Amino acid sequence: MRSIDIHAHLTPQCFIRAVEAGQTWHGIQPGSVRIAPRAVWTPPQRLADMNSLGVDVQVVSTGAGFYYYDRDAHTIAAMHQECNDEVHQMTMDYPERFKGFAQIPMQDVPAAIAELDRAVNKLGLVGAMIDDKVNGRTYDDPSFLPLWKAAEQMGALMFIHQGGATLVRERTDRYYLPNTIGNLVDRAVTFASFVFGGVMDQCPNLKICLAHGGGYTCFGIGRMDRGWQVRSEARAHLPSPPSAYLNKFYYDCLTHSEAALRMVIDTAGIDRVIFGTDWPADMAIDWPVSWILSLQSLTQEEKEAILYKNLEKLLGL
Repeated sequence: MRSIDIHAHLTPQCFIRAVEAGQTWHGIQPGSVRIAPRAVWTPPQRLADMNSLGVDVQVVSTGAGFYYYDRDAHTIAAMHQECNDEVHQMTMDYPERFKGFAQIPMQDVPAAIAELDRAVNKLGLVGAMIDDKVNGRTYDDPSFLPLWKAAEQMGALMFIHQGGATLVRERTDRYYLPNTIGNLVDRAVTFASFVFGGVMDQCPNLKICLAHGGGYTCFGIGRMDRGWQVRSEARAHLPSPPSAYLNKFYYDCLTHSEAALRMVIDTAGIDRVIFGTDWPADMAIDWPVSWILSLQSLTQEEKEAILYKNLEKLLGL
């Protein structure tokens, strides 16, 4: 049985080399970005750790700390190109072990489309990892529709993963809650933005994966449906209840709870749940393959679907 990890991050070696030399890198000053210990590992070191975890393939994404949507788009486009070129080289050097997501400059939609096109159609990456928002704008904003149309046409997978402050930080920054609760809040808002905003009707074949099990989406879908039933503003762009769109998204398995994962499977469908570990973050699953295999409420077929079969089909591996 193989395993394919959709949720594995990279701190680019090109960035590490620059900061170690005391150089500014695309406007980023040395010492301004925290680098976790495993983040500096080279691809061979990364592979050794994957082997110890039983992970056969990682879909590598340059970390969310490199979004920089609030900076000059031209500068960040050049940064993202360099990051994407490095991920591409990993996929060329180890084609059986690495696939890749792009970074794209979401603050400039035409530039984001251009880089996604280059990444997918020239570099062979499978899509892009993006934040839940862009400088306060959610993805029902009409300015993003050309990107969703382009991604749909390319068959690119858009992996949604928060970066920077989450909505919870506006209330409190204590106890690590902006991450442990905030990530889940942001993901539910992103699901709702795509669905209530009518994006999924305009782009019915758009492929989106919501990291961290989709956050509170599956738990809260009943209330979203009730709002759609009784509130006219909830039906402004939405001909069907929100729950009808659950199986239009993919969800990684990163729930840290068997009961929560079972809910995602039962609510969205086993064919929509894929393996993700959050490597190399401290919030990653420690022994991810072993954890999936140990879950008593999952059948063997469901475990195989999560670990590799769904991603083989989704990414054409």
